[in-house]
Amino acid sequence: MTTTDRLVTEQAFHDRHAHQRSADLRRQSLVFADDIYLDHETWVRPAFARLGEVRGKRVLDLGCGHGMAAVVLARRGAAVTAVDLSAGYLAEARNRAHANQVTIEFVKADAEKLPFVDGAFDVIWGSAILHHLHVERAARELFRILSPCGTGVLCEPWGENPVLSWARQRLPYPAKGRTPDEQPLRLEHITTLRHIFPAVECHGYQLLGMAGRLVRRRRLLSGLDWCDRLLLNRIPRLQNYCRYVVLTLRRHHV
Repeated sequence: MTTTDRLVTEQAFHDRHAHQRSADLRRQSLVFADDIYLDHETWVRPAFARLGEVRGKRVLDLGCGHGMAAVVLARRGAAVTAVDLSAGYLAEARNRAHANQVTIEFVKADAEKLPFVDGAFDVIWGSAILHHLHVERAARELFRILSPCGTGVLCEPWGENPVLSWARQRLPYPAKGRTPDEQPLRLEHITTLRHIFPAVECHGYQLLGMAGRLVRRRRLLSGLDWCDRLLLNRIPRLQNYCRYVVLTLRRHHV
């Protein structure tokens, strides 16, 4: 698939999803508390913590989607720019920002060709965006627009667990829709990132907790999350088999 074809496919897919969401949004408020976003997946709150203090900083929400992360960042005092390829999602995100009374700059752009000057941002946040892109091209853009002392945090589906890879291809589960060319990140992509960024940290989430995609019992999910914290702290190499990975990228060594 050519780059142009991929862009057309990605934009159509996410515009379609945004349109499907619009009917539900008409029946509910766009106003939300930060905890609703920060706790909707087990990796989100710890990933946000890796951003550090954002008050007064220039922050990019890359692939902003519905705009909840951008709103949370703006409420924390950041000067937020939110980028997405989908006009449909940008419309929803603008409405959400207005409903929550925060100021955010919205930009429609391709994440592999961002319309920003070098070093434009102190912090970059991205959720489930990098695996839609050509990793090397996108990473070089992120390196370019990140300030010399800046930090980028990206949350991405992980693809090194063969059982999970089989399940992703064969089993039905909620919100499974994906574009034809997207692929979970793998170790080879981490190698690519390390050729571009001097410092790359990886933290895996949802080893046993990935069962939550199939089972929604709150008590069981809490138990699985507790087991994950214990196992992943004691045996870090098990992170290679998790469902999601949080990547922290820096242009400098800490």
